[in-house]
Amino acid sequence: MDRFSWTNGLLEIDETLVITQRGVRLYDGDDKAKMEVGVVLLSTHRLIWRDTKNHECCIAIPLSQIIFFEEQAGGIGKSAKTVIHLHPSPPNKEPGPYSQSKYSYIKLSFKEHGQIEFHRRLTEEITKKRWENTPVSQPIPTGTGLQAGRTRAVGIVGIERKIEEKRKETDKNISEAKEMVELSKSIANKIKEKQGDITEDETIRFKSYLLSMGIANPVTRETHGSGTHYHMQLSKQLGDMLQAPLEERGGMMALTEVYCLVNRARGMELLSPEDLLNACKMFDSLKLPLKLRVFDSGVMVVQLQSHSEEEMIASAMDNVADKGSLTAEEFAKLLGLSVLLSKERLLLAEKMGHLCRDDSVEGLRFYPNLF
Repeated sequence: MDRFSWTNGLLEIDETLVITQRGVRLYDGDDKAKMEVGVVLLSTHRLIWRDTKNHECCIAIPLSQIIFFEEQAGGIGKSAKTVIHLHPSPPNKEPGPYSQSKYSYIKLSFKEHGQIEFHRRLTEEITKKRWENTPVSQPIPTGTGLQAGRTRAVGIVGIERKIEEKRKETDKNISEAKEMVELSKSIANKIKEKQGDITEDETIRFKSYLLSMGIANPVTRETHGSGTHYHMQLSKQLGDMLQAPLEERGGMMALTEVYCLVNRARGMELLSPEDLLNACKMFDSLKLPLKLRVFDSGVMVVQLQSHSEEEMIASAMDNVADKGSLTAEEFAKLLGLSVLLSKERLLLAEKMGHLCRDDSVEGLRFYPNLF
């Protein structure tokens, strides 16, 4: 722990945040550190830890100080840990929470999981050594103790280099997104060509979607921790894996149907209804091709952003006009949809004034609105 220095926790101009994980306790060797549980941030240059309650309590250590690290499995009543072995403290090190320590290693104890993803990202950064390619300027001490901060010299060249890196990263993401869209369209077209004559089990077919899209391993709390980060990663994965099934089903699926379909494909790594709902609520903020819609009746559905409400209303009107009248069950058989979604389509057309209802002992029946 004597390798850590106080910091304000702000990233430098050439430094990029890689991953954040909440619920992490620090160990000085085998002893618990005097800090409480906090947040650990991994950047391209440093390992930063911040107290959850007192944000002024923030310490950091350069990644160049790490010799090697290893995983320590958890057990009954024990959290999984990452053991990080460190070089001796340099003579010009800034002040930190510990002036000396008898240990040459620290431990990160993950109380809210996420250790697998964090370990993977840390491995990548230690291998790439990006801090050597874009070194931050030398720190200028502004104090000691908890208030000690860091001021970096910022130049125009550094800003231009940062902008260029972001542009290249954006171009790469756009290219990968285009490939994913083309793959989804290809899957949907192959299904449409079979025109409902598919006899394979839905679970096997859905798992083939996951594998073809490179999602063999589902997002879990063990890999991505808990909270917002976990739900964001889960939302992104749902955006990839649900696009083809939605196109196959006319662009809309009930949330209950999505829940069953996804959990069948995930095998033993089941999602809770709450996690699925929270992930679906992030579709719009992450600008994914899906969105969560809530009908007036309270029924929740997942639908494609490209799904046209006008086409849905027109389909209901045309089918009712052709048959003279329809119940939700009859409409469901015609379109191959669930009764729940069929009823919502008829109710939507009624709300827009195109249909009217006859609610009798025989059930709810819809007729063309001639007025």
